[in-house]
Amino acid sequence: MFFLGCSAGSGKTGQGRERGIDPVVSTEWLAQNSKLENLVILDVRPAENYESGHIPGSVNAPVARWITERDGLDLELPEKEDLFSLIGACGITESSLVVLVSALPGPGEPPYPLADCNRVADTLIYAGVKNVAVLDGGYDKWVAEGRQVTADMPKIKAVAYTGTVKEDMFVPLDYVQSRIGKAVLIDARDAAVYAGEIIEPYTTKGGHIPTAKSLPARSIWNENWLYKDKDELSRLASAAIGGRDNEVIIYCGVGGYASSWWFVLTQMLGYQNVKFYDGSAQEWTKYHDMTLD
Repeated sequence: MFFLGCSAGSGKTGQGRERGIDPVVSTEWLAQNSKLENLVILDVRPAENYESGHIPGSVNAPVARWITERDGLDLELPEKEDLFSLIGACGITESSLVVLVSALPGPGEPPYPLADCNRVADTLIYAGVKNVAVLDGGYDKWVAEGRQVTADMPKIKAVAYTGTVKEDMFVPLDYVQSRIGKAVLIDARDAAVYAGEIIEPYTTKGGHIPTAKSLPARSIWNENWLYKDKDELSRLASAAIGGRDNEVIIYCGVGGYASSWWFVLTQMLGYQNVKFYDGSAQEWTKYHDMTLD
């Protein structure tokens, strides 16, 4: 198990800034530090799940509130004003330590809840929140360990959030097209989708963007859905990407799975130049073909 703790200035991320909390924290750490003054525990599960039981003090803002549909594309970023309003309503400031809590996939299910959690993490980082972490094992592990849960709703002290968005984090279709053969494109979908053996409902075309390499999001977690050891994640990333100085552009089907590798590469492994193609295969195949090479 990849255990992480927390300390002031615990290290730099791939974005070149100091962190005050590690990107993945354990249930033990959260239990010991849940009373930190600047800590916000953000539960991104659906409201009905949260209302039936949650970690004491946690605030609920389901994943659906952190995404929007735009121009026929799913999982797009909300407008900056809407995003800042939501962040402030959760009581989050630029200096908050935010720990995200999700559910785990059920037996035989894909890791959508984990990818959704990473999507929220990435969105907060995009909006300028400096210290964002995910709870390893999520709410399920917390409950399985017999830790305290409650149905009581916390009092939220809303703030007027003012941050600076990372304009260069998300890139459009034209940019991706211009960087083929220059940047390393990473396809975070399942290997069978990448190979064209399965065509997802977001597109009618099988295969992948030309030159893209396969690095499935599923490979981030062990069979129990805990994060793999940092060294193992580093080996997986290096095999697909090569040198850490390479420009990396990550995509998936609609912007979910790509969130997980963006988070791992930039926040856990220290990659410096990683961009997120949010339109992903859904947008690409509206205008371009895929390849099976």
